[in-house]
Amino acid sequence: MRFYSRKLIKPEDLNPNHTLFGGSLLRWIDEEAAIFAICQLQSDKLVTKFISEINFINSAKAGDIIEMGMEILSFGTTSVTFKCEVRNKFNKNKIITIDKIVFVHVDENGRPKAHGITSEREPEEDQAYEPA
Repeated sequence: MRFYSRKLIKPEDLNPNHTLFGGSLLRWIDEEAAIFAICQLQSDKLVTKFISEINFINSAKAGDIIEMGMEILSFGTTSVTFKCEVRNKFNKNKIITIDKIVFVHVDENGRPKAHGITSEREPEEDQAYEPA
């Protein structure tokens, strides 16, 4: 699992219990997952198809730094599937795990389209991508 992005938990990210609001975390995960999928498929023509059960394990509080990790599980003809883990940057406690997130590559009409990718791209390969 590679951890790409970090977030500082701020007071506005908290729920009435003064812990990280799950909705904020899920918004960040969806954005991070989309960026990860775009970098892997070298295309911004993607849609979220599926997010499996979300397991909230621990919480975070204001001042904590969290990091989001993604790991490729498989490539389909039109899709990419990966898992996600969010953890506390310093104590490494898991905050959330998602076993499966699926993104589908689509054409201009929103229909699934083959992407031709069969293996994970290394981060340094992402540098050459120019969005349409």
